Amino acid sequence: GAGLRGSLRWDLVPHHLLDFLDPAERFSAGEFARLATQAITGIRQRSHLPLVVGGNGFYLRALFDGLSPIPAVPSSVREELEERLRAEGLEALYDDLLSVDAKTAARISPNDRQRILRALEVVGSTGRSLSSWQEERRRKLEISVLRIGLTCARDVLYDRLALRAGRMFESGWLEEVRGLLEAGIDDDSPAFQAIGYRELAAHLRGDMTLEQATSALLQATRRYAKRQLTWFRSEAGIRWFEVESREQLSGEVFDYLESRGLRSSC
Repeated sequence: GAGLRGSLRWDLVPHHLLDFLDPAERFSAGEFARLATQAITGIRQRSHLPLVVGGNGFYLRALFDGLSPIPAVPSSVREELEERLRAEGLEALYDDLLSVDAKTAARISPNDRQRILRALEVVGSTGRSLSSWQEERRRKLEISVLRIGLTCARDVLYDRLALRAGRMFESGWLEEVRGLLEAGIDDDSPAFQAIGYRELAAHLRGDMTLEQATSALLQATRRYAKRQLTWFRSEAGIRWFEVESREQLSGEVFDYLESRGLRSSC
């Protein structure tokens, strides 16, 4: 074939697993792995090349390396924890997690409501800590994977993150958050776990100015980017590319892919 370089039109590449969840719907790494595997299988059956793009290291690990076979959690356990959360607060639940699963507690934030509840759900329903379950693995996805990482100077990265946030505002980000609140979506729902949504909700409620909310969400975004880099730097088998310009990056990445035998016919 003519090679990947001349065959890709990024604006014509079909995207999968975007905008398919309800704002209040919970979603797990295991569910992502299941649906992504289905999408990848379908793409390969059509003789196309699947590109998995994203920054959540745990979700990617779940897809490519498998997850522990944790049993389903009964709704009664989840409801009991939600009631305790309302009555006692998140700090009390995090203290409980420290006592029953210190290993998991050490790697999550004391403010991470979703992950604290998840870890306590597992202990409450199985009698085993989440960390002990995670030492077991399901069968990994049987596919050859090329892992590509992109990096750039920190000041350049921060400028691009700010530019991205500005474009999101221009595209109606604040109006989107206003719509979620008007629809009755609770602050503790999954929709508000994404960076920026809780800050903008606080602004719309009058708890902070738009300038304060923007500063807070940019700071949170920079911290997340730093955690991403730390995570992926510890992952084996990633080929790193320094981003200088789109043209330079495209050329280097295509050269690398073609050197590994990936062409337009694959």
